[in-house]
Amino acid sequence: QVQLVESGGGLVQPGGSLKLSCVLSGRTFTDAGMAWFRRAPGQDREFVAAISISGKDTLIDDTVKGRFTISRDNAKNTLYLQMNNLQPEATAVYYCASRPGYYSPHELDYASWGQGTQVTVSS
Repeated sequence: QVQLVESGGGLVQPGGSLKLSCVLSGRTFTDAGMAWFRRAPGQDREFVAAISISGKDTLIDDTVKGRFTISRDNAKNTLYLQMNNLQPEATAVYYCASRPGYYSPHELDYASWGQGTQVTVSS
């Protein structure tokens, strides 16, 4: 059974940083394309970033490009999202997702999801 567990969310002031983590079990991590999505209050879930199996290739949504970085540690079965210069519009529940093989920015390509971690940006 594939399981994804996110952590690292919390309350941060505008301009601050957070680093989210997601641990995958039940699937070989080095066979998995991985991604982060988020759902803001009252909004649909949207793509944030995705990363290839090797970690060498990434996709970053334009709304966060230059401020968010996705990475992975295949030895630790862990996906990361470093978020810098956070602004209130980043307030959302952040989800990690996994799929076998190629990474994708499309929500429907992912069958395995974590429970989400809340990020709140507020002064």
